[in-house]
Amino acid sequence: MTTDDRRILHDVFGFEDYREGQEPVVRALLIGRNALAVMPTGSGKSLCFQVSALALGGLTIVVSPLVALMQDQVASLRLAGVAAETINSARDRADNVAAWRRVAAGETRLLYLSPERLMTDRMLAALAKLPIRLIAIDEAHCISQWGPAFRPDYEALADLRHHFPGVPIAALTATADNATRRDIAAKLFEGDGEIFVAGFDRPNIKLAVEMRRNGSQQLLAFLQRHRGESGIVYCLSRKKTENISRLLSDNGIAALPYHAGMDKWDRDRNQDIFMTEPGQVMVATIAFGMGIDKPDVRFVFHTDLPGSMEAYYQEIGRAGRDGQPAEAHMLYGLDDIRMRRVFIEQEDGGDDRRRREHQRLDALIGYCEAATCRRTTLLAYFGDTGEACGNCDTCVDPVELLDGSEVGQQALTAIVKTGQRFGVAHIIDVLRGTETEKVISARHDQLPPFGVGADRSKDSWRSIIRQLVAASFLKLDIEGYGGLSVTNKGQTLLEGDGSFAYREDRAPAKPTRKSRSAAPLSELDDADDALLAALKNLRLRLAKERGVPAYVVFSDRSLIDMAQRRPRDAVSFAEVHGVGDAKLRDFGDIFLRAIAEAA
Repeated sequence: MTTDDRRILHDVFGFEDYREGQEPVVRALLIGRNALAVMPTGSGKSLCFQVSALALGGLTIVVSPLVALMQDQVASLRLAGVAAETINSARDRADNVAAWRRVAAGETRLLYLSPERLMTDRMLAALAKLPIRLIAIDEAHCISQWGPAFRPDYEALADLRHHFPGVPIAALTATADNATRRDIAAKLFEGDGEIFVAGFDRPNIKLAVEMRRNGSQQLLAFLQRHRGESGIVYCLSRKKTENISRLLSDNGIAALPYHAGMDKWDRDRNQDIFMTEPGQVMVATIAFGMGIDKPDVRFVFHTDLPGSMEAYYQEIGRAGRDGQPAEAHMLYGLDDIRMRRVFIEQEDGGDDRRRREHQRLDALIGYCEAATCRRTTLLAYFGDTGEACGNCDTCVDPVELLDGSEVGQQALTAIVKTGQRFGVAHIIDVLRGTETEKVISARHDQLPPFGVGADRSKDSWRSIIRQLVAASFLKLDIEGYGGLSVTNKGQTLLEGDGSFAYREDRAPAKPTRKSRSAAPLSELDDADDALLAALKNLRLRLAKERGVPAYVVFSDRSLIDMAQRRPRDAVSFAEVHGVGDAKLRDFGDIFLRAIAEAA
């Protein structure tokens, strides 16, 4: 016998079965248990609370951090025939008032709110009069990561269990290590809830990291392999975002900037173009990304080191949400590490938080320096396991570790002899015997280490020093100007008791013309490909008419299924992946006509 939730899954959302990890979460919520669900990006976290909300009846409150995320989900639910509303600052007051009247009248099943709007005395008092059956908190890692410093109302969500006793709370995120999971469960549930971890692996995303040499040229070379594809390029600063966007446009790449310093109208326009038009590249700070549910993002490129493993995982998770091959590529250098340390020290939140953030950054640096499979390193950080993946740079082009004890001692000696206060560039000049004005005025050309590393290039020494920092033989002065000093571990190496192994920095192999990420979406013949292209054009037109992203109308997977099945009537169209009752009613005839015309 079909249960209510499975009937809803099929009739409303058009799915034959749950994806891996979804059903246990739904079952827990339906019996009134609190649940934290940690599931990979693109695995269908939202469906867990959406199905539960419709099965439980009454009103479900969904807490979401970004207006774009709320509006996309509400648009998607409405197209599926679900009465959903959002009340937010981007809408006219009249629209918000009308939405609240529908909520108060019992016409709405899901109400999307920001934490700031929800956690006001007036809103909480008004909601207390309504039949609240479920509270869902999307992007729940923000409770732990943003609460103390950036979004105090996220941390205030811990009071929801007192305002709505007996109402189950669903917390959902793609990004939470063990410590973050415990923190979320303690704050939201006081430990009284289930924690479901569906795994962190995104095997369709190829992982690669390389040291920055000429960042602009490295980026352009990467994008040559992704011509005509949608992707995101992340930059550390607003200025760099603008500069990189211009660089790409000047090189014939459809690129748009996005950062918090832009006018809101310009940001919204650029986001709409990215979401609705194919082949667009968004060059952005981290202000862009959370809640961006564009399925066909084929790559994410970091021009700078992210802030932590969690941030990195969250950001690369925007690629390949359709399950097709995608690529995550990162550049980094020693300056990145110093700047990230500075950011952590400048952040509010107390010594304990700063200590944890430094440890998280250390883990990311270790990931960058990994000589073995990157995916296993990434998964291990989140408490997950996996075999060597064959789909990362260290698997495809294995790294050989060299004995670096001698070169390490040379670098450490130069740092000690020069007073442990100079930066990388000066130390390299001393090691290579370069008679700069600074070296001569400091009389460092008279020191024993002067010129001992003349046979190595500047790039080689930069790589070695960077790896000495990553392996904690050296420490960067993060409050000053990047001066290097020797740690206790480094002193042990100097005394001949330790060892240092390093990877020889080398230019990446010349890429093939066609990357793995450019693989076809599915095994379609020429006629099916032509039909798929026609269906995508139709979807884009319908999306623009409704002012929603294209994937909200139908996902790529749904269109591929249509192209392969070629349904001829409403009965067979209803069997297409992602076609529920509402989409059958609203779009069935339109797409059936397009399929018939193509035939």
